[in-house]
Amino acid sequence: MPSFETYKGKPPSWCPGCGNFQILSSLKKALVELDLEPHEVLLVSGIGQSGKLPHYMKAHTFNGLHGRTLPVATAAKLANHKLHVIAIAGDGDCYGEGGNHLIHTIRRNPDLTLLVHNNQIYGLTKGQASPTSAQGSKSKGQPFGNLSEPLNPLALAVALDCSFVARGFSGEPDFLKELIKAALTHKGFSLLDILQPCVSFNKINTFKWYRARVYKLEAEYAPQERIKAFERTLEWGDKIPNGIFYKKQRKTLEELIPVIREKALVNQSFSFNRVRRELENLY
Repeated sequence: MPSFETYKGKPPSWCPGCGNFQILSSLKKALVELDLEPHEVLLVSGIGQSGKLPHYMKAHTFNGLHGRTLPVATAAKLANHKLHVIAIAGDGDCYGEGGNHLIHTIRRNPDLTLLVHNNQIYGLTKGQASPTSAQGSKSKGQPFGNLSEPLNPLALAVALDCSFVARGFSGEPDFLKELIKAALTHKGFSLLDILQPCVSFNKINTFKWYRARVYKLEAEYAPQERIKAFERTLEWGDKIPNGIFYKKQRKTLEELIPVIREKALVNQSFSFNRVRRELENLY
């Protein structure tokens, strides 16, 4: 039976007060409540402050290239269907450098979970505007203000018929834990965008700023209705809804590939002699 201490990794080096701490804690609690052991979990990350999270947990981990979290996570799930694969990314890492991978992972629908630490800034590289930074917000890299409209990742995901789309706030760790559990138990690709204040470089979207705006989607809200889900993802400003916006059952990528549908790659036999013969035939 796992406990919170079961997942204890290296001491975090995030800034004191960073919203990442609540994400780390909520993820650990979610895994414990789902009765998952570290050897059953793979954490894949890219580059950024979010990318450090796997270092602070005990589980299988893979730290890859900037924006390339999802290809690795997808490959791991295709190789071993029993693994609970969790991709960890930041708003810059996932929505910027990795934006193209996000689009096509939604299309393919592998059975994995993506947790995006969305602090609306590039935190590791000291505060440049990210794809989710508000238009007009000033930073060291944008002294005249950010010229671009912010990306709306939830609206994008619903438009692409992503099978699970949700948003949480690191300042509400208990609710965030429940959203993580829902994402992990959903069969298909799950996107959970997490509003995570950066206490060092984002002085606008603070814990206080979010607490005055975030609210939970109504109990009677139906996440199966795609058009209404899209409309709710457009809410941003004085009121910011959190919860599960959209959920749909779709066949997963693993189910659609005939050669691994019944038996994952990790369970299939492999012979170097066969590889040698194939190479001899080629050359």
